[in-house]
Order: sequence, then C-alpha cells, then structure tokens
Amino acid sequence: MSENKKRHDEIVKRSHERSRKLGIDREQTFSNRILKGREIASQMELNTLLLDVAEPFMEFLYKFLEASGFIIVLTSDDGCILRLVGDPEPIYAARSLNMVIGAYMDEASIGTNAMGTAIRENAPIQITAKEHFINAYHTWTCSAAPIHDTEGNTIGCLNLTGDAQLVHPHTLGLVVAAVHSIENQLANEVSQRMLFDAHQYLNTVMDTLTLGVFTADATGTILSLNHAATKLMNIPKELALNKNIGEFIPNWMQIREQVANGKKYLDEETVIHIGTRKETFSLNAYITRNQDGEITGMVTSFREMQRVYKLVNKYTGMNARYTFEDLIGESDQIHRIIEYAKTISDSPSTVLIQAESGTGKELFAQAIHNHSNRSENGFVAVNCGAIPATLIESELFGYEEGAFTGAKKGGRMGKFELANGGTLFLDEIGEMPIEMQVKLLRTIQEGYITRVGGDKVIPVDVRIIAATNRDLLDEVSKGNFRMDLYYRLSVIPVSIPPLKDRKEDIPLLIKYFLNMKSMKLHRNVPNMTNELFRQLLAYDWPGNIRELENFIEKFVNLDGNIDLAGTLFPAHGPLTIQSMPDFVLEDDPLQTLEELERKAIIKAVNKLNKNMSQVARSLGISRNTLYQKLKKYDILLD
Repeated sequence: MSENKKRHDEIVKRSHERSRKLGIDREQTFSNRILKGREIASQMELNTLLLDVAEPFMEFLYKFLEASGFIIVLTSDDGCILRLVGDPEPIYAARSLNMVIGAYMDEASIGTNAMGTAIRENAPIQITAKEHFINAYHTWTCSAAPIHDTEGNTIGCLNLTGDAQLVHPHTLGLVVAAVHSIENQLANEVSQRMLFDAHQYLNTVMDTLTLGVFTADATGTILSLNHAATKLMNIPKELALNKNIGEFIPNWMQIREQVANGKKYLDEETVIHIGTRKETFSLNAYITRNQDGEITGMVTSFREMQRVYKLVNKYTGMNARYTFEDLIGESDQIHRIIEYAKTISDSPSTVLIQAESGTGKELFAQAIHNHSNRSENGFVAVNCGAIPATLIESELFGYEEGAFTGAKKGGRMGKFELANGGTLFLDEIGEMPIEMQVKLLRTIQEGYITRVGGDKVIPVDVRIIAATNRDLLDEVSKGNFRMDLYYRLSVIPVSIPPLKDRKEDIPLLIKYFLNMKSMKLHRNVPNMTNELFRQLLAYDWPGNIRELENFIEKFVNLDGNIDLAGTLFPAHGPLTIQSMPDFVLEDDPLQTLEELERKAIIKAVNKLNKNMSQVARSLGISRNTLYQKLKKYDILLD
C-alpha cells in the first residue's frame, strides 16, 4: 500500500470515528443544520471577500466542466454552503438531499464528506461512495480542498461533486489547482501567473472528459486541446497546437464576434475542416477576459453529432420501447413470424411490413430494432400519411435556415439525420406522394441526404423499416406507387397475420388488456360471462388488436355492464356465433378466462371422443397449441 493511500485511509477512519461519536445517523438524508432567511444573508456578508474572489474561478471552472456531470461547491470556514454551480441534473440531485445554500457540510452536521473532512483535517481529500459516512451520499464522489488566507488560516473550502462512477484522481488535482488560484488572487499575485497555473492542472483533467475542448488566445492561436478533441478530429495534438483556429473553423471570427457581443453560441451545428475532410459537430464557445474586460481568448467545447442525436431522441421519445418479449401471442403463426423477424433483425437490408390496420406493425418494427446491432442508436418513426405532402420532404431531410417562410433560425435536422446509425420507421408508406418516392429511393440507394434549401451532402447510415396496410403491388398497377421503390423496400418482407387468423391468441390478449386497462383506469377487473367470451372468440375483429384493446377499455370503464346486441360492436351489427360449437361453453357466468378456457377444452375433448384434430379445429387453434394448453391446465387424456 502506498504512503498516500495509507494516509488517506487513516483520515477516513478517523473521520468515521468522529462521526459515530457525534451521533450521526447513517440513514439520515439531510444535514442537521441548515440556515434560513436572514441567517443566510448574514453568512454571505461575513464571507463577502471569499465570494468575490472565488466566484469567477468557479464560473471559469464550470466552463471547462459543463455537461460533464459535476457540481462545484464553495463553503465557509465552518462548512456552510455559500454557492453551488453545475449541470442541472446533479444540481437537482443535490437539492433532493438538501445540499443547498445555507446547509452545513461539517462532520458534526452530516458526518464524513470531502468538505467537512477537508476543513477538519486541513488537507485536500477525495471521498468516494462508501467512504461517506451516511448512506445517502454513497452515490457521490467528492474532492475538496481548504482555502487559506495569507496567514494560513482556513477561510473556506472548494469542492467538486459528481456521480461516483466519475471518480478520477486528477479531479482532486483540479480542485487543488483552483484553490491555489483563489489563494493567489487573495494575495494579489499576478493574474496571468494565476491563470497559467490553473491552466496546467485543468489540462490534465480535460483529458478525462468525453467532449472535445480547446483553448485559443485573442488572436485565435490554439494554446491547448484535450485528448477527446484530438480523437474526435482524428489528428495528433502537435498538428493543431499553435495553429490558427480559423484553419479548422472557417467562420471562427464571426463566432468570436457573436460571443464577444454578449450573444450565446451554444450547441450550434458547426463544420470543422480537418485537412480535406469536413465534419459537423455541436459546438459551444466562450470568451475569456482579464480584469480590465479585455478579451484574452476563447474556450471551445464540441461533441460529435451522433451523441446529440441520441440526446434528442432520448428526450423527444424517439426510441424503441418494445421487444419481442412484449409481443403477446402463443399461436403457431405469431411464433413463426417472431422467429423469422429475429433472424433478419441484424440485416442492414430494408424491411417491408404488410399487415392490416391494428395488428401492431410499429411494435414489430421496434422489436426488430431492439433485437438488432443498432439497438443503442435511435428509432425514429414517421407516419407518411399524417404529414402534408408539402412538408414531408423537410420532415425527412431537414432544412437550412431561410429555406422557406417560417423556417427556424439555424435550420433543422430531418428524421434521416436523427436516425443516423439506427432505424427509420416509415409507417403508412403507401400514402407517400409519388414525387417524394423518387427522392426516398435515391436516398436509400446512395446513402446520403441534402437538406431542403441546402447543397451540402450529408452521409447517413439508416436501416429502413417501412409498413403499410395497402396492397402495394395493386398500388403499383394503379400508378400510385413506384415499382422500383416497392422492390427496394421489400427486400425482406414481413407479413403479420390478422387477429381472425390467430384466434387462439384472443384469450391471452383479453387477459392482458383486462389487467392493463384496469390498472390504468384504477378499477377492479370486471368478471366476464361465458356468452360474452364466446362472442369475443367468434368475432372476426376487422380492427384487429387495436379494436380488441378499445373494446376491453370500454368493458372496464363500464364495469362489465355491456349490452351485447346494442353496444358491443355497433359498427358491425349483431354477432353471429360461428367459430365455437354449442357444447364448448355454457352460460355459467362470472368465471375467470383460465377457468372458461380449461372447461372449454375438457368439454371438447370429451364430446369429440379425444379426436385431437377435431378438438383443435372446434376450438379454432392448432394441434400444437392444443397440446400446450393440455399441459398448462394439467388435463389428462386417460
């Protein structure tokens, strides 16, 4: 064990012993001491100098750490939080633990933690996960260092807190560097020397970040760039250092002028030139100034657009939720189509799902995506029949700023870009205008798009899954659909059977929807009579699973009180019982679906003298499914 590790462990051990003696409860969540109202104002007044000096450094530090998952905390000499700066998510997490301005982080209030222990031991310390005394802080990693005045007295503490998975030894070095800078400023040392010292430490930490960061002086000369920047740009560091940033970002001066005039430049699509290559990144730019307000340089961070697409898809619901395990059915037909869909999931070829409305085409598309090697990337769905013909091109391909009246400033990404690396689901493809079909075919064949109003070629790697309830070959013969596009889309055809062809799945679907709708509507599961169950099995369900789901929702809403003749299926008139023979079910009300199904099987087996082919035919299921149900219900044929 190294001497540093041994010393660290001894400090943590002493702190835990003090925490126990102080009566800190491991299960507590909040600090034992939190100031309110005027008490906070008084604390701020006592620490005016510390706040004035430290706040610029905290803001400067946050510019480097923005979007990295950390928060920066400044406390007084006795551990009272004076200021917090950081990303919204960790700030929200801290507030949920009452880690707010006015809360005390000393050991007497919250037990072992980096801030309280650093002040108590008068030494920098990193406390991670279970090294914290209370359980609520086990998800954090905290690095803190005490701040001293010119006479060596502790006047505060600076702390960097993030998720425990972000723990890194250089994080403590970054905090120590920032504290040194604050202490230097307190001692009125030269500002440039202070920034230089902090800069050296910050570079080490910057190499641990996943976003690219580089700094430039007032003339645009690149002074530093982190490891992520060299990786994203795919160039050695030495080829970028001391070069003018305009060689990589041609519109650099416009960006500089915009930020210098007080306008933000955040998450902007920016083209970076790397030799003969041009790549688009999401870029942030910040101005740095000296004490006289003069511009001293720029700090720039950027990330690849694929990460931006993932964030957009995550927060706009453009992702696939369903897997093959979520598809309900035990019929031979549904088992075969699921196994077939699994085998073709990894293929990059286009898929055409043809099925009647209400059969769950998008659920199948999502399941194919989630079973594929593209599952980590976006699933973007577009209903071609719901978008006006005049807008579908910009919806799919995006548009540049000024492309048409009402176009958003900065333009907009289209669905192909958002789905890059993932899957684009084109629902109701048969509704797509004929002129748009030509552009879609070209994109599928060539693998790139051009935004409306633009001339830049944007490569896209997208797996297309299209779906329709129309007979596309019939549409081709009518001139409504291009034959070449039909054959390009139907490389892998998938046909989902209608519910009337898989009636053995109806009891399972009824049970699922009864439970699901009852929970959703906060109602008890209503009992179902034999007569209703017979009608549900006999009905052909032209609206398929969607119609069955809507009926069950109505059934639950009405607590099972449905007039069979008048309100069950008003769009199709009274039902005619054809599928189920009279001997299968009797009018014995208020039984579970399992009880009804078991009795139906037993009656059919006995009535038909154990002729399993006739039994399966009378029940509307396959022999294989029949034997599965015999085993499920423990029905003996002796």
